[in-house]
Amino acid sequence: MNFELSVEQDMLREASRELLSDRAPIGHVRAWTDREEDVDPEVWRLTAGLGWPGLGLPEEYGGSGQGLVELVLVAREVGRALGRGPFLPTAIVGRALAAAGSPGLRAEVLPALATGSSWATWAFAEPRAPWALDGVRATARTERDAIVLDGVKTAVQDAGGARQLLVTALHDGVPASFLVDRTAPGVAVRRQRTLDPTRSFHEVRFEGVRVAREYRLAGGPDEIQRLLDEASVLRCADALGVMERMLELTVQHAKERVQFGRPIGTFQAVKHACADMALLVHGAHAVTSYAAMAADAGSDDDGRAACAAASYVCAGAGEVAARALQLHGGIGFTWEHDLHLHLRRARADSVLYGDAAVHRDRLCTLLRRSPASP
Repeated sequence: MNFELSVEQDMLREASRELLSDRAPIGHVRAWTDREEDVDPEVWRLTAGLGWPGLGLPEEYGGSGQGLVELVLVAREVGRALGRGPFLPTAIVGRALAAAGSPGLRAEVLPALATGSSWATWAFAEPRAPWALDGVRATARTERDAIVLDGVKTAVQDAGGARQLLVTALHDGVPASFLVDRTAPGVAVRRQRTLDPTRSFHEVRFEGVRVAREYRLAGGPDEIQRLLDEASVLRCADALGVMERMLELTVQHAKERVQFGRPIGTFQAVKHACADMALLVHGAHAVTSYAAMAADAGSDDDGRAACAAASYVCAGAGEVAARALQLHGGIGFTWEHDLHLHLRRARADSVLYGDAAVHRDRLCTLLRRSPASP
């Protein structure tokens, strides 16, 4: 498969990298780690001007009509720069609404998402439950002309300032998705302290939250699983950017750090470790790109490709992080060194939208269902 970028795609990647390096360098990232706000409004405004929020949305609602491949290109640069902000969760919710929202719901919500004037996020994961359909415990029941939601969601990215929450709950025992106003009565949002200080995550509680029936998205478990697959691919792209940057930092350190009168990069064991990191990075690039292309093509293999990418990148990100820390020594995990922020981001990426075990289990299930090869 050809992973070469088109001229337009390469321009998107370069513009995204330049914007982040210029307006959100590592010093900016550090400055925001102790702040309570989810999003830097100035950086979000600039990314909106570049077209990020509407990149994957239909043109009729103000978007660019691009696919998962283009979203992956931006997510990769966001991960590389340790970028914060609601690009990824808004892209996921936007794709869900474009695919399964009613015409009225799409017309009401998507234009604002496309311009970046508001953002949305997906409330899916629950405490002490796997990031999979089997882990959904929140409930939705019908009461006259409304649907009532109850439950607790965790690790909801950028929920503090989101206008809408896409909530997955069991409606009559079947997983379904509902669009909820964050300020609706019964919705409580609490900031969580996590390993990764470069992003904001929240716990969201729903107690008797009433939602109009038209805010229920069409489709059921299959559509939600497809969205989980797409979210996993975008998470892989973020992790790929982090892995690339950790490799660059490690190679630079190996060239500059002198031991026994010579740079440590001249020692064979260090060369082998860097080569192993590079192999993992190239592998992550290949599986992530293939999964995005398979999704855009509507391939029968898209679910398996997403699971293969997620399981490989989840494990690979942890391995690259471990080798980077080993080659840097103790300095790599000090607050003064930038590497530890990448280590934290990589560890968080390895569990968001399901860890390697979740995706390997589902991949085995999909392979067993596949028709036997002749």
